[in-house]
Amino acid sequence: MMRTQAPNRTETRTEIRNEIRNEGDTMSAQMDELIAQFQNFQYKVRQAEARFAGVGDMQERIARLETTVTSPDGTVTVTAGAGGTVTDLRLTAGATRVEAGQLAATIMDTIRRAVAGAAQQQAAVVDETFGDAFGVDVSARVREAQAEAFGTAAAEPASEAQPRRPEGAPRPARRPAAGDDDDFDQGPILRRS
Repeated sequence: MMRTQAPNRTETRTEIRNEIRNEGDTMSAQMDELIAQFQNFQYKVRQAEARFAGVGDMQERIARLETTVTSPDGTVTVTAGAGGTVTDLRLTAGATRVEAGQLAATIMDTIRRAVAGAAQQQAAVVDETFGDAFGVDVSARVREAQAEAFGTAAAEPASEAQPRRPEGAPRPARRPAAGDDDDFDQGPILRRS
């Protein structure tokens, strides 16, 4: 019968030390990985804090923004501010020579273009502040929504769109001549009992 030798104490200690070193190396690598992940997390938190610190500035910039658009014929000028609020509407003396229906269409188109321009500016401010933090290009989304709503190409800024009359839409009625009015100024319109 063969007798197995008892392990030498020195060999056993060496094996134990090697195992501890191996486990220590594994634990050290895991700890290094955890530290790297934590540092990456801290970096992302600092980035988010920096972006959100600019929110107050972004809100102020949006509140001050204005877009002014003049109609192609130069008779109507509209200024729109934040949220699409029309802050100014100006008509030139030439506007009085335009048919009422055409003038109304020009005013509405100019308002639409001014409001669209203000929305595009607001989107640009948001994009500048947040960049790709949320993976959304706000400016592109606004252009797409405007293209869908106004029937323009998404690449064409709505503020550059020309006024259009829907196909088949009747022309506005002509204004009556100066002496041809329906004002019944020959007497009272209410009867006396």
